[in-house]
Amino acid sequence: MAINSICIRESGGEVRFPCDVSAATAVSVGIGAGGLALFFVIFLLTSLKRHPRGSDLMNQISDKIKSGARAFLRTEYMYLSAFVFCMFGALLILYSIDPPSDDKTDGIRYGGSFLAGAGLSALAGWGGMVVATDANVRTTQAADEKGLAVALRVAFTGGAVMGFTVVGLGLLGLSCVYLAITYGYDDDPLELRLDYAADAITGFGFGASSIALFARVAGGIYTKAADVGADLVGKVEMDIPEDDPRNPAVIADNVGDNVGDVAGMGADLFESFVGSIIAAVTLANGDIGLVMFPFWVAGAGILAAMLGFFAVGTKDGAGQKELMMALHKGTIVSSLLVMAFTAVIVHWVFQDREYYGWKGFACVCI
Repeated sequence: MAINSICIRESGGEVRFPCDVSAATAVSVGIGAGGLALFFVIFLLTSLKRHPRGSDLMNQISDKIKSGARAFLRTEYMYLSAFVFCMFGALLILYSIDPPSDDKTDGIRYGGSFLAGAGLSALAGWGGMVVATDANVRTTQAADEKGLAVALRVAFTGGAVMGFTVVGLGLLGLSCVYLAITYGYDDDPLELRLDYAADAITGFGFGASSIALFARVAGGIYTKAADVGADLVGKVEMDIPEDDPRNPAVIADNVGDNVGDVAGMGADLFESFVGSIIAAVTLANGDIGLVMFPFWVAGAGILAAMLGFFAVGTKDGAGQKELMMALHKGTIVSSLLVMAFTAVIVHWVFQDREYYGWKGFACVCI
């Protein structure tokens, strides 16, 4: 049985849950909720595929945008991969030479953590971009044939794929990497292994940040350049209306929107999401209860978001106010649910030190 002395000391000296659980139990909810989010993504994709793609002209324009977005990301990721592997090599060497835990395998832990963060961040951006370019044409067709209510559901489903891909890959990947890093320190107590792992997973956040920085900036520069080019050449020189697909720069502008606002934003959100968990785990200082809290709350947030997804909807002929309220309903439902779930987690995890737990609950509510 794993014993966490810091947790026992803070809980008044009594050995009880969660002070007697293992690292695997601490991240179990994160692994389960992350995996559930990815299964939910499959459900959303299946639902999205049921809606038609529209006319041949719509598909032709959509395919050009999709092809351009994929070509851009392939090129961007090719150059980024060189940076990622160079940084992986540097971390591997530096932390093998001077390991913080006096274990020569620290280089593998820090470097592998960085590589995992970068890879999953890039994957989240790519997955969201591919689905977004496909959902766009289906939304257009739904709006033309079936009205606003169906079009909103199709558009929201396409966006939800991006969101649940980000949190699913982020929480599942971070939980698995954190758990894997704790192994190998067999002679050290649990609280020390948790502390070493908390230091090493900062590499995960660093890797995610690296991809987010380049993806967001590169995509933003590209889409702005294409937007300006489309306006100058199309409207000023050739007298072509704005957003007319006969202007190649309009296609390029839409490509930029997908690689910057979708793939870049996805990588950015991935970095912010995992960064907040990493910060909380680092501040836990090896206390198993405080380590569990961010993983379990993040898992509860995923479940709340799934339930909130089904609350979004509107009627045909709705105005701007009704459309905004339709989206707000999902946010409100998810927020209320995650606060309720967090209250249960606090009551269960912080049984003998509720002062810690309710402070965390207040932060979640804020």
